[in-house]
Amino acid sequence: MPVEGAIPHLPGIEMYGDSIPAGTVGGDLFEYINFQQRYDIDARIEQALNLSKEFLVPHPPDMPDHNSVDDHVEWLKSRLDYRSEMEAAYREARSLEQVRVAEELRDLHNTAGVLVVDAQGHGVISAKIASTVHDTFHAFVLSELDRHGKTTPELFEKINLRLAQSVTARNALGRSLKESAREIATMLYGEVRPSGHFRFVNFGHPPPLVFSAQGRKFLEVDKGSMVRFLPLGLEVPEDHPDRKRYFSMHFRKRQADYSDIAEITLIKPGDILFLYTDGVYDGSDVEQRDDLEKLMRDHCLLSPKDICNAVLERAVQIDNHLRDTGEQDRIDDKTVFIIKRSET
Repeated sequence: MPVEGAIPHLPGIEMYGDSIPAGTVGGDLFEYINFQQRYDIDARIEQALNLSKEFLVPHPPDMPDHNSVDDHVEWLKSRLDYRSEMEAAYREARSLEQVRVAEELRDLHNTAGVLVVDAQGHGVISAKIASTVHDTFHAFVLSELDRHGKTTPELFEKINLRLAQSVTARNALGRSLKESAREIATMLYGEVRPSGHFRFVNFGHPPPLVFSAQGRKFLEVDKGSMVRFLPLGLEVPEDHPDRKRYFSMHFRKRQADYSDIAEITLIKPGDILFLYTDGVYDGSDVEQRDDLEKLMRDHCLLSPKDICNAVLERAVQIDNHLRDTGEQDRIDDKTVFIIKRSET
C-alpha cells in the first residue's frame, strides 16, 4: 500500500485509499500514480523538445549523438527505392512526434492516476499475481511516456497479454496440462483531472459508483458506456499477431482503443467517486448497495480518508459476523478508494 505522502494533490480534488488483507498477505493492490512526484515531467518535456530539434539534423554514423532517426535514414539509403525526399519527410514526422509528446506531458502536471488490482484469493500466489501486474504496469508506463507522453490503450493490452496463458510456457498465472483451473486478476486504472473528469479502463473489475452530494444517493450510471473487458489474461484480441500462442476463453474482435475508455464526471462539489474490490462490495448485491448508500449518506461530508475508514470498518464488522457464523471462507481482501470533488 502507498504511503499518504504519495497522494497526488490536484486543485479541487481530494483522494484517499486503503486496503485490508484477509490474511498475512493479500491479492488486492492499489496505488496512487502521482505523475508529478514519480517522474520529472519538466525534464521529460525538455528532452522531447531537444529530440524534436535533433531529429531534423543529420549526424554522421561515427558521431556520439547518432540517434534512432539517423539509423533509420541509413537503412532507407540502403534500399533501391530510396529517394532523397524520404529523409526530409521522415525527419519532420519524427520531429513533430516529439513535439506532440511534449504537449501531452504538460497535461500530467494536472493529472493523477489510480491503479486497483484484485487477484482472486488472498494468499502468497495472489500477492505474486498482483505484484506482477504492478511491476509490468510501471515498466510499460516508462515506455509510454517516452513514446506518447501519456498512457494509451496499448499499455493495457500488453498487461493483458502478459497475464495470458502461454501455449508453450508457464507464465505468472501458470497453466498445467493436467489442471484446468487458473488464477484470475481484475484491474481498473483511471486518471482524474481537476475538472472532475475520471477516465478509466476496466478489466473485469466491479464498476465505480458515483455518490451525488446534492441527491445524497448513488447515481445511476449509463452501463452502456462502461466498457468492461474480461479479467486480465482471459481474452486475447483476434487481431493480435501472437493470438495463437496463448490460451483464450474466446477471441475479442479487436484490440482496445480510445473508444474503450470510459468516463465519469464529478459535476458538483462534494460528489464522490467510490472504487472498491469485491471484498467490500461485489458490484451487484442490491442490499449491500443500499447499506453502502446509507453509510455514504451519513459520512459524505467528511474527508475522503474518514469516508474510506468508515467503509472499511463496516467491511471488518461483516467479516467478524462471518467468523461468528462459521463462514470465514467468504472473507476476502478489502480495498476502498475515494475521490471527492472539493469546494475549491
